[in-house]
Amino acid sequence: MNIRSSLAFAALALAAGNAPAASADLTVYTYESFISSWGPGPALKARFEAQCDCTIAFVGAEDGVALLNRVRLEGANTRADVILGLDDSLIAEARAHALVRPHSIDFASVPMVAALAWADDSFVPFDFGYFAFIYDDRKVSAPPASLAELVAGPARVIYQDPRTSTPGLGLLHWMRAVYGDAAPAAWARLAQHTVTVTSGWSEAYNMFLRGEADYVLSYTTSPAYHAIADGNAHYRAVRFAEGHVAQVEVAALSAHTDDAVLANRFLAFLLSREAQEIIPVTNWMLPVRSDVALPEAFEQLIRPDRIGFVADEIGARRAAWVREWRDAVSR
Repeated sequence: MNIRSSLAFAALALAAGNAPAASADLTVYTYESFISSWGPGPALKARFEAQCDCTIAFVGAEDGVALLNRVRLEGANTRADVILGLDDSLIAEARAHALVRPHSIDFASVPMVAALAWADDSFVPFDFGYFAFIYDDRKVSAPPASLAELVAGPARVIYQDPRTSTPGLGLLHWMRAVYGDAAPAAWARLAQHTVTVTSGWSEAYNMFLRGEADYVLSYTTSPAYHAIADGNAHYRAVRFAEGHVAQVEVAALSAHTDDAVLANRFLAFLLSREAQEIIPVTNWMLPVRSDVALPEAFEQLIRPDRIGFVADEIGARRAAWVREWRDAVSR
């Protein structure tokens, strides 16, 4: 999640010269904001390398959807040992294309957040959050009480393309959960006051911050970022009466890794308390461990009810939902 920028991805390699070579390399494919200077990547890299006698090389894609597409296109030629940054809406597709292999994590040994109820043998959750529309309370005095009210109203909205962005895919899921077969009509109504649909999260959020929309699709945790990083308490998330769709971000072993042992160690590290304490204030999502203390700003966030579909159903219906959205907004 995340407060994501459009920074170019970092490719981190072994130091040259007279320094001794590390015993192993681990290539982690992820999304760009994860490995930006302010994201969790640099701190996680430093902590893990200190204990593994290895070097992590991060390779970035714009978003989780772009990450999935890259790994799928590379196939057996991929350099990825770990795929980090897909979410639960992409799990079924990644599994169907045989992009991952089983891990060796014992979830029973980790104090996981009970609401996740996680037991997948190939995907390891490392953070989660809820999609939400963000507004500035200095400009909006009466936010909508429901998704239906936002869709029917005149407020200027920016969201992301579900074909290229996981938040956009989350909204696709959300609209279907609320409207069912009436979703095409709702998309058409929303299109009447949509400023633009961007390819990724960062472009949409930056446009919102420049005042180009009243609401932007992001996460319930976005206000915590502004409160902690900017000292600005004016950005808020709207709590919808129908409930909110959750996003669980996951990591997995690449089906083509040459070092499954080291890759498994990295997945286990992601679930460690040490790593989980880094993620909330760098990736701006919620930890999956129940024993991680959060800053006070997180206590002020809305606590929505969760709605939506299970991962397999999303995977089975995603293509149809995308076509439905595309047809509705292009009229």
